[in-house]
Amino acid sequence: MKILLVEDEPKTGDYLKQGLSEAGFIVDLARDGADGLHLGQTGTYDLAILDVMLPTLDGWQLLAGIRRAGCETPVLFLTARDRVEDRVKGLELGADDYLVKPFAFAELLARVRTLLRRGTRSKEPERMVAADLELDLLRRRVSRGGRRIDLTAKEFALLELLLRRRGEVLARSLIASQVWDMNFDSDTNVIDVAVRRLRAKIDDDFEPKLIRTVRGMGYVLEVDAG
Repeated sequence: MKILLVEDEPKTGDYLKQGLSEAGFIVDLARDGADGLHLGQTGTYDLAILDVMLPTLDGWQLLAGIRRAGCETPVLFLTARDRVEDRVKGLELGADDYLVKPFAFAELLARVRTLLRRGTRSKEPERMVAADLELDLLRRRVSRGGRRIDLTAKEFALLELLLRRRGEVLARSLIASQVWDMNFDSDTNVIDVAVRRLRAKIDDDFEPKLIRTVRGMGYVLEVDAG
């Protein structure tokens, strides 16, 4: 998922870009409204996060310019202005959500994920397939070689993440943030145990093996693994 972040305050912009990147998103950061408008009109993004008070163009002008260009990318406003009329103005211009500063990063991340789910729900596939493994997203069922496999909610989420990022080595910290919605580095054994249990269910009795450990880096799901 690719996010456009427009924030002129250097520390805030760098902090948000780093946090969102660590959560698994690709982030383009613009420091003023004009650059943000150029990126918003020429790039392809799943979400735009816009500060209201920006140099050259404010967030409202930026949003209006993006919408005039026919871009329907979901937009989350960040602002220190908490007046009702300001929030109404942003929503009337086509914003999808509004977060008042200061805020906790966990709240921003939750809003981002909600907007992304809302924006992609209609175009999400109903099922995901790798070799003879099938993940049914609507019924929340998994089968391999035609055999039904029972997974816990976390195991299902872990397998879904690996399938969505198929062929990409996923770091333990990224898996932790995406599946457990938390950041931790010291207790990475939790991830190893979860992957080992998932492998026992979907790989141990089947060929080819799909989930591979990349030493010192993380895990990857590949059809030609093993």
